[in-house]
Amino acid sequence: MSSPPLCDVTVILVEPQSPGNIGMVCRAMANFGASDLRLVNPCRHLHPEARKFAVGANSLLEAAETFPDLTSALSDLHLTVATTRRNGRLRGQLLAIDEIPSLRAGLAPASRMGLVFGREDAGLTSEETALCTHTATVKTKEELGSLNLAQAVLLFLYELARNPVKTSPSREIAEQGEIEPLFEQMESVLTRIAFLNAKRPEKVMTPLRHIFQRAGLSRHEARMMRGIWSQLAWSIRDWHGRKRGDD
Repeated sequence: MSSPPLCDVTVILVEPQSPGNIGMVCRAMANFGASDLRLVNPCRHLHPEARKFAVGANSLLEAAETFPDLTSALSDLHLTVATTRRNGRLRGQLLAIDEIPSLRAGLAPASRMGLVFGREDAGLTSEETALCTHTATVKTKEELGSLNLAQAVLLFLYELARNPVKTSPSREIAEQGEIEPLFEQMESVLTRIAFLNAKRPEKVMTPLRHIFQRAGLSRHEARMMRGIWSQLAWSIRDWHGRKRGDD
């Protein structure tokens, strides 16, 4: 029995360096019915080498959208998974690849999921993984831990395709483009009250992102939180900061 197409899954490649890899990603997507490919600051993705390796998926290659940065590529998605082999406090909890289908199953029917893959030579930065709601990895040997880009895409799509989504009642969560302004407000207020280290704001902001991303805010909740932080910003407009010697 064939698996249902992954029409609700978006594949995002961040600064891919090889046209051939992009072509092979297109072929892998076509194998499993995924058709939404987004490229962040890519190499020449319509290069003949990309067309060669796309084989029967050249239409998907032609339809790929390009974006100047990852934030804009994620803006209309509801749940996003950054794929990485590196861990660390700022990268959050690394999920195993077989945990990803359950995330998709928990989404409302009209929601979209994004799989984010990094550069062939360096992967994703900590700042880029922080933009995603989840991070996941494929366990490999330490001697050669990184996977080829197209192979990594194929593995994640296969894992989703072999675990068909079961429709279940689920609330609709906000798109990432509706949440990102909230984080900007939070950082502005926390900087204003000298809660953040100006040289390393991510030490606080990344864990805060993880908290709100785990919550999966609805549109109403996101608007409410933005209103709260707007009021906080207004209320400290005349505050000149902590006085020297204050407790």
